[in-house]
Amino acid sequence: MTKNDLTAQTTAKEQEADSLNSSDSATQTSADAATVPAVKATQVHKAFGSLHVLKGIDMTVMSGTVTVILGPSGSGKSTFLRLINQLETLTGGSIEVDGELIGYKHVNHGGKAELQTLNDKEIARQREKLGMVFQRFNLFPHRTVLENVMEAPVHVAKVPKDKAKEEAMKELERVGMADRADYYPMQLSGGQQQRVAIARALAMNPKIMLFDEPTSALDPELVGEVLGVMRSLADAGMTMIVVTHEIGFAREVADQIVFMDGGVVVEHGGPEIIDNPQEPRFKDFLSHVL
Repeated sequence: MTKNDLTAQTTAKEQEADSLNSSDSATQTSADAATVPAVKATQVHKAFGSLHVLKGIDMTVMSGTVTVILGPSGSGKSTFLRLINQLETLTGGSIEVDGELIGYKHVNHGGKAELQTLNDKEIARQREKLGMVFQRFNLFPHRTVLENVMEAPVHVAKVPKDKAKEEAMKELERVGMADRADYYPMQLSGGQQQRVAIARALAMNPKIMLFDEPTSALDPELVGEVLGVMRSLADAGMTMIVVTHEIGFAREVADQIVFMDGGVVVEHGGPEIIDNPQEPRFKDFLSHVL
């Protein structure tokens, strides 16, 4: 073997080792990402004056899963979602989204670690990971379906209009509303408007979707079309946290069920707990909705 052959062989082995190390590193990074919760709430409290709405909520939602939150009106479900999306501020505890503390950042002042409130720009950046669909559709009545879906990408994310239009049409196709792109909200049924609202949230390419009772304002015959879109999102691996009274949807789609009452988590587990509840309050709730 010549000196050049030996050098080439050594170089090849070094490249192979570098490749293996790089592969191992990528695998480890992927594994680490898979174990970081999409949302982690730790002892979350929220009070409005003397009204203590949330009283120490602990919840973990893993990426690619669907968590359904059940509970009676006034139990704090919607408030919890609004805290995740920073539409309300925490009274106590912490929430992490994709491994990042939301609403605050750790700073060092004179050698002392402190929490500092984020400014509006920093909060907006954090919100980009989240899409939220509300009970009411909140579409702009003077804009077409397509213009409603394009609004945030163009004016918030500064996406060029041609690109935003292309992506908006893809999302409208996804929710079965591409043929209504030129319609105005008043020309649509409630179920159609809610599907447009879902497309609007998806247009910002969120990692996590929050649904706050998305079917509660709909006539019964329109509920199915919205739940169908949500099922398709779940099947595609979208991380979702859903506040709803649709027990059938929860049983069919949820990876995790959380029952809240009085501002606390009373019971949680897989979808099987719907058919085998352990806590009296959860049993009583189900007896009224099933």
